[in-house]
Amino acid sequence: MKNALLALFAAGTLFSLAPAESVQAQACLSNQELQEAVSSGRVAPVADVLARAGVGRDQQVLSVRACDEGGRIVYVVGVLGADGNAQNLTLPAGF
Repeated sequence: MKNALLALFAAGTLFSLAPAESVQAQACLSNQELQEAVSSGRVAPVADVLARAGVGRDQQVLSVRACDEGGRIVYVVGVLGADGNAQNLTLPAGF
């Protein structure tokens, strides 16, 4: 129960960390669009990108979105660090 409450709190904190302009400026892909982009080889699978960036070793992944940022696809990843701090990471989705 405590972990679930912490995750909910952290998820709410993630949304407050990102400026509204940056979220609105990004057009995020639907699940189907992301599957098509991965299948066609335009973007790497999220697991590969997370591993390449070292995410998950001492962080808990809370959310992942794939968004178009100025003509390139990025993964916007909400993470909770071992220290309890939540943050958004923007990782290039290309190979």
